[in-house]
Amino acid sequence: MSSDPGPPIAEVVGVSKRFPGVLALDDVSLTLAPGEVHALVGENGAGKSTLIKLLTGVYTPDGGEIRYAGQPVSFGRPLDAQAAGISTIYQEVNLVPRMSVASNLYLGREPRGRLGLVDYRRMRADATALLARHGIDVDVRQPLQSLGLGAQQMVALARAVSVNARVVIMDEPTSSLEPREVDTLFRIVGELRGQGVATIYVSHRLDELYRICDRVTVLRDGRVVHTGPLAGLERLRLVSLMLGRDVAEVRRHGLTRFSESHTATATEPVLRVRNLTKRHVLSDVSFDVRPGEVTGLGGLLGSGRSETAKAIVGALPVEHGSVTVAGRPLRRLSPAAAIRAGISLLPEDRKAEGIIPDLSVRENIVLAAMPRLSRAGVVSRARQDRVVDLFMQRLRIKAASPDQKVSELSGGNQQKVLLARWLCLNPKILLLDEPTRGIDVGAKAEVQQLIDDLAQEGLAVVLISSDLEELVEGADRIVVLRAGAVVDELTGDDVSESHLMAAVAHDDGEQSHD
Repeated sequence: MSSDPGPPIAEVVGVSKRFPGVLALDDVSLTLAPGEVHALVGENGAGKSTLIKLLTGVYTPDGGEIRYAGQPVSFGRPLDAQAAGISTIYQEVNLVPRMSVASNLYLGREPRGRLGLVDYRRMRADATALLARHGIDVDVRQPLQSLGLGAQQMVALARAVSVNARVVIMDEPTSSLEPREVDTLFRIVGELRGQGVATIYVSHRLDELYRICDRVTVLRDGRVVHTGPLAGLERLRLVSLMLGRDVAEVRRHGLTRFSESHTATATEPVLRVRNLTKRHVLSDVSFDVRPGEVTGLGGLLGSGRSETAKAIVGALPVEHGSVTVAGRPLRRLSPAAAIRAGISLLPEDRKAEGIIPDLSVRENIVLAAMPRLSRAGVVSRARQDRVVDLFMQRLRIKAASPDQKVSELSGGNQQKVLLARWLCLNPKILLLDEPTRGIDVGAKAEVQQLIDDLAQEGLAVVLISSDLEELVEGADRIVVLRAGAVVDELTGDDVSESHLMAAVAHDDGEQSHD
């Protein structure tokens, strides 16, 4: 980017956006100069997606304004933003799978002949030439869905940059690309920079950001916490801004853990994870968990934490790898096999993947245990009541009665209901993905105490959390993931916020701690 890029091509000025019960963006401002590659970063829930949707006409702001080419604008729909010159490449390819590559490239702007009919011959020739300019060699006559995901993403990229855009927004564009395709993407970004096209680049991959971006805006909890040049901004500082930690304090004090380690009474692992691999998602992930031990999975958003948990229980298919429980390998990785073996997963998104809102507290708790509570196909209400009463008391679930709708409970009590569902199966291993996210401080403390109690009773726990303090205080060991691979394992005195942040932020090949 030149030293004097001229007036901004796009500006977000004091923008706010509310949803029911949530302030998604709070007085957010961002300036985008022609030819600039601007990184937009933040953890899950920081507000990145909301900001992109405001810029592209999916949402309208509740406060502040958006300026484009020096003028206030209000796009009523994404098509209006695209017509004005704002093009977006999403992580999930948003084209039409059954249509041909050529039809996708020119969707909505097909070349037409004198009678107004689509000129397919010309469209195919133009499509072939367009892809060739970007080093993409595919048959434009075949359906888009016949291509690999990476090739589909490259087609989406070619379409986005071919509409005479002045602003291109790239949302995790390399998540499904091969190294060769990533190089092509970066070359195209460089060409856009040279043409004066501004790029907003959203990625959790720090190596990419430092390779191609000029400036960075960091969002946390819907607010801008930093904007400035990326060059000279230390990686550890960037990570600390994203996570809300004081890097100077971390360095000065080390912030070692406060809680005592759980006593693992057995030396043999109850869970062995070996070489779990899924293309573009996980790469040879391996670790062990012992009875009575809490093993943390650490890393930034997109590092592979949740994907690892889902792969263990068979909810995410993998190309290869194995899971062994109490010395017995799972012949097939599937949710049913994992449950039978004694593995339970509390998912990250309790509303989408956990609770069934229209069912009662009772029905949600006993859902997974129904086969064990029935005889000859008949479910015993008395056995249900004993299980439900036991876990409502033990977990201190606050509800008017077991028959109250679970959707009427607080977030913390909904989380306890999910815990009860899996605990009533008497699992050997409990995988907890963000177990305290979105619940109040009191409920959070209760859930954390419950995790400690379960570990003391000999349960093996895998704890995933974006909260560094929660992870450091709650885990005996922390397996650190980055880009789907294990990059470090912290034990003993190394289980501290300083070492965890260093492991998350370090460059490839660099030792994260001594």
